[in-house]
Amino acid sequence: MRLIKSLLIFLLLSLPAYAQDGSEAQPTGTIEVEDSAQQDAAIAVRIRDILGELDGYDDVTVTVSSGIVSLKGSALDQATIGRLGELVSRVDGVVTIENSVTETTDLVERLNPAVERFKTRIQQAISFIPLALVAFVVFALIVFFGLFIARQKRPWDQIAPNAFIADIYRQMIRVGAVITAIVVSLDIIGASALLSTILGAAGIIGLAIGFAVRDTVENFIASILLSMRQPFRPNDLIEINGDLGKVIRLTSRATILLSLDGNHIRIPNATVFKSRIINYSRNRTRRFHFDQVVDISKGLKQQRRVVLDRLNSLPFVMATPAPSVWIESASKDTATLRLSAWLDQRESDLALARGEAIRAIHDVLQEPPKKPAASVKTPSKGTKTRVPAKSSIDNAVENVGVSNDQELERMIEAERSDAATSDLLNHEAQEE
Repeated sequence: MRLIKSLLIFLLLSLPAYAQDGSEAQPTGTIEVEDSAQQDAAIAVRIRDILGELDGYDDVTVTVSSGIVSLKGSALDQATIGRLGELVSRVDGVVTIENSVTETTDLVERLNPAVERFKTRIQQAISFIPLALVAFVVFALIVFFGLFIARQKRPWDQIAPNAFIADIYRQMIRVGAVITAIVVSLDIIGASALLSTILGAAGIIGLAIGFAVRDTVENFIASILLSMRQPFRPNDLIEINGDLGKVIRLTSRATILLSLDGNHIRIPNATVFKSRIINYSRNRTRRFHFDQVVDISKGLKQQRRVVLDRLNSLPFVMATPAPSVWIESASKDTATLRLSAWLDQRESDLALARGEAIRAIHDVLQEPPKKPAASVKTPSKGTKTRVPAKSSIDNAVENVGVSNDQELERMIEAERSDAATSDLLNHEAQEE
């Protein structure tokens, strides 16, 4: 019996503690024991006075009972309602807050703040006009000064090795003037913090553009390098990746060639810079060679001497370096002779000269062997003497022209005389 009473007493003592643990959370701080109506009235008056000094709380009513503040009415938006609760909680003596304020649906009340903000911004803009005019004038002066310097011809043409590099210098001056003008103008109007945002956005945009036009950038850099150290000159005969032609001009984007058939060949400068270039016009002399099959039964030594003599007799073949003939291969009945000779390619066309040499060697090998000269008899009176005609081979060589093609020269001169098209080739630039 005594044990049962002890258990009942323990349970009764535990109930208040359990009920207290299960109640709602209360604001921190102490609650006074005494309930003062005067204190409640003072809290309500204090809150009303504060709200009366602030905009947006005209429709809010305040009642206080035992330190519990009840707020009713409407406010402009949820942010205003949230600030109301924070403000009331700071008043001394407030135990808790019952905030029943709702967002207003009155159209006039919701538009009034926007109209006020609009009027304020118009007034600010009007007062900002003189400062903005000063910033604009400074911007225009800096940009005009930069463009004036960039338009000058004398300093940049003297500094730069060619017109393309000079134009790059001018463009750098223009861009630098614009950037300086923007920085100074933003500093005048007090918006220099905006510059970091602009530069950040410009950096991102520039990176994206760089990836998009990397081939164009590569071509631009190649144009600069080719214009500074030129591997060819105008009218040079060059070969690039199998394309053979004479150089017309070097532009900021491509190298223009005129093929031997009179066709235009446009090669991007990035390709030209990375490719293997053969310049046939760099040296004045040029060597040509060809093969000639001969009959072994007629004597290799004699035929080699005949071929070499005939090659030496051609008017376009240079004496120094001397032409040469050697046996390239041989079979049972025939042998292949390799003939080689040098010519001045500024006076003779290689293809025409080589073709004429092949014809002359072929004709001399077809001539019958010369017989020993017979004794010459003095003709009697009235007897007609037959004078042997000059060799047809000699006449043929004289009548066949091997000079350079003048039509290609005229076409290139006509192309280069067009002043509207820029040319980066400069005879004063350094050659590779």
